[in-house]
Amino acid sequence: MLVYHVSIRHIIKIMKVLITGGCGFIGSNLVRMLIQESGHRVLNLDALTYAGNSDSLRDVVDHPNYQFAHLDICDAAGVSQCIADFGPDWVMHLAAESHVDRSIDGPAAFIHTNVIGTFNLLQAARSYFESLDDAAKERFRFLHVSTDEVYGSLGAEGLFSESTPYDPHSPYSASKAASDHLARAWSCTYGLPVIITNCSNNYGPYQFPEKLIPVVILKALRNEAIPVYGKGLNIRDWLYVGDHVEALHQVIRKGAIGETYNVGGNNERRNIDLVKLLCELLDELRPREDGKSYMEQIVFVDDRPGHDLRYAIDASKIKGELGWEPKQDPISGFRMTVEWYLNNEAWVRRILDGSHQLGRLGLG
Repeated sequence: MLVYHVSIRHIIKIMKVLITGGCGFIGSNLVRMLIQESGHRVLNLDALTYAGNSDSLRDVVDHPNYQFAHLDICDAAGVSQCIADFGPDWVMHLAAESHVDRSIDGPAAFIHTNVIGTFNLLQAARSYFESLDDAAKERFRFLHVSTDEVYGSLGAEGLFSESTPYDPHSPYSASKAASDHLARAWSCTYGLPVIITNCSNNYGPYQFPEKLIPVVILKALRNEAIPVYGKGLNIRDWLYVGDHVEALHQVIRKGAIGETYNVGGNNERRNIDLVKLLCELLDELRPREDGKSYMEQIVFVDDRPGHDLRYAIDASKIKGELGWEPKQDPISGFRMTVEWYLNNEAWVRRILDGSHQLGRLGLG
């Protein structure tokens, strides 16, 4: 039975949403948005590996619409039981090993979680879907959330579109490409109502401090060297996580079954230019005691193997078909992110309390 949330501006169907990886960076922002802004009921399924942080959902942990299951998606029986017990209208699959450097140093975990885990989830969702009545089948959607890194590397010109051939260059991107192919195959072969999204580089609140932006901020504040791979000439499109989770909600509500939607921020930057921007924002918001710029802490280090030169997303399909486009301009999201880390140092300390080393991680 569907419930409706009535507001002055709109009516939203209240859905039961199973999210995998909801304690991660994008997942925690998605859980919060679905509960607080849209009123959906959410079951968060997370293994709480190193990047899964329940502290990121401290503000909703007691919300009546929130449930949590401590479970690894590689546990096929556990996943099937969770889906059967909860009875979701939507499955939003975000759980993944996601850091390129870690995939270079230890690829096995990426194959295990991103490929085998996705297979388990698809199988469980398929069995559940086939048990539903016609009305429930009409509502059900499986959203598989992926990355633009599956497309490989661009030259100085061009954009990734939904028809760009896959050409992954790292163990991480190869594992995500494999999971995309599995999701698409389960849609074509078994009729599972799958939709796929491929996003550009996310940034914003609650990002685990191994990725470029939090690493720059935290190393700057600790008066440590700010490492940049090569000469910092690699280019990425930057997508604010709040914009991304709104896109995911729009896709699962209105997207066409079997389709792929690329989600981008319309915000291409060279890594070195982004690092300098973050230093400028820190100079303004938290000046160094000696009055010097944080830019003086920048150091260039050896590039990582297989470092793709440029990613850029053509997001015209999601804009034209679903009416979504990013709200943040080229500066506003970065400013909000720096301010968030400055205002949430206790969150960072709880993560870094002797158990995580920044090391070489997060350089790009």
